[in-house]
Amino acid sequence: MKRRRVAGLIVAVLWLVATVGETCTSILVTRGASSDGSVIITYSCDGEFHPLLKRTPAADHKPGEVIEIKDWHGKVRGTIPQVAHTYAVVGLMNEHQLVIGETTFDGREELVNRDGLLQYWTLMHLALERARTAREAIAVMTDLVDRYGYASTGETFSIGDKNEAWILEMIGPGPGGHGAIWAARRVPDGFVSCHANRSRIREVPMEDHEGCLHSDNVVSFAVEHGYYDPASGRPFRFNDAYDPPAPQHIRYSATRVWSILRRVAPSLGLTIDSSRGQPDAEPYPLWVKPDHKLSVADVMALMRDHYEGTEIDMTKGVDAGPFADPNRWRPISWKVDGVQYGWERPISTQQTGFSFVSQSRAGLPDPIGGVLWYGVDDTFTTCYTPLYCGITEVPAAYSVGSLQHFSWDSAWWVFNFVANIANLKYSYMIKDIQAVQRELEGTVLALQPAVERTALELSRSDPGLMVRYLTDYSVSHGEQVVRRWRELGEDLLTKYNDGYVKDEEGRPREVGYPEEWLKRVVRDKGEEYRLPKGPVRQP
Repeated sequence: MKRRRVAGLIVAVLWLVATVGETCTSILVTRGASSDGSVIITYSCDGEFHPLLKRTPAADHKPGEVIEIKDWHGKVRGTIPQVAHTYAVVGLMNEHQLVIGETTFDGREELVNRDGLLQYWTLMHLALERARTAREAIAVMTDLVDRYGYASTGETFSIGDKNEAWILEMIGPGPGGHGAIWAARRVPDGFVSCHANRSRIREVPMEDHEGCLHSDNVVSFAVEHGYYDPASGRPFRFNDAYDPPAPQHIRYSATRVWSILRRVAPSLGLTIDSSRGQPDAEPYPLWVKPDHKLSVADVMALMRDHYEGTEIDMTKGVDAGPFADPNRWRPISWKVDGVQYGWERPISTQQTGFSFVSQSRAGLPDPIGGVLWYGVDDTFTTCYTPLYCGITEVPAAYSVGSLQHFSWDSAWWVFNFVANIANLKYSYMIKDIQAVQRELEGTVLALQPAVERTALELSRSDPGLMVRYLTDYSVSHGEQVVRRWRELGEDLLTKYNDGYVKDEEGRPREVGYPEEWLKRVVRDKGEEYRLPKGPVRQP
């Protein structure tokens, strides 16, 4: 019997997911809600890990081949049969423009089934290798857990293809149980949805066979285990049954959902109240119609958020320090004098390993229509670079490196260097970072139509040359971005060395601290720093 290890991205993901935990955010934009007819999926995979971008080539497999499913220590836990043909995968998008993201909601701890064979990240990769559409991916994932068992906690998947966007939520049946309990909702065309580490599916309209899929036991299991009482007169809701609300969990997750939806549809006037656990506040809708259709650049902007301009703006207040730094060092919750406190959890966080904004487009051949705009580290300070789903290579800088050793050859370390340097004088340096970010992203977005026209012409005359063209373009631009970011890091260290700010002529200038912050210093320690009257001598 021939054996085959799960290849590609999953090899890199197996270790890193153990360190990630509940820290991801995802947005789903349907064709009718995007300005160019794209289905757009986003994913920020957050955690202190070094991602390695991989490409898995398409392959044919012989009868009898199996995939070994291993634990963290490399021990084989079981096998599943391989299929006759698997599709090529770049990151988390396959050659048919199918893309999958996720966030973990955990849910009821007693429903974890450690005897199940398949974790959620394995399901994601297997679906990308075996499915062409979102509906097929749901069928693949749910069939696999039915056959081999589901081992993860509660999970929300974003699944998009060139026509549809779906949310799939899944949780285990408890120790020794069979399969999984799950529900899936298709996001209506013209609408935008999102999720952030809490179950978002409420109603499960079982009569809607086109827009709703579910396990046969989705309601009966909840009734049997006391999670739902039909006699209560209340409708069955998936999230109430399998991810009951807790105040801290709501705040941690719903605040991000609120911020995305408020920016997508400001006309709705959504308030922060539900994310604060206000008892009379309505839960945020599963999807909203945007006030205007969203471009790829708009969606990238949604991924960059510290609640700026709101009552919880993380660039304001004493916790932001003198230079309006929105980053908060972990742990996210802490105690002072026995009282529990917690930082806000923003969409943009320094703990992000990688993120993407994907495009899937029905009007173009698959190798051209599918684009994974990929970035590493914090979404606020990253620079997204396009990876077409038909490419045969990935930029080397995104596929190398280790968390244990700094390297200028690693894109992840280069972007971390810039982001960490910025914490020294954030309100100054972020402007320089955003200028380069706008330059690079703006240029490649402006070039995209011309690049794709050329690729489309090549697809008609020489498909092989088209693939080579898009591969060279994706690889060269990715490497160019990393080179420019290295230069940016060196420029920042030079310009802001030792607390000075060099002017346009390269002369260091004293800029001190903002007046408001100095007033706080005076309030807290004014007598200690008060100077005697008379001239002050400086060296």
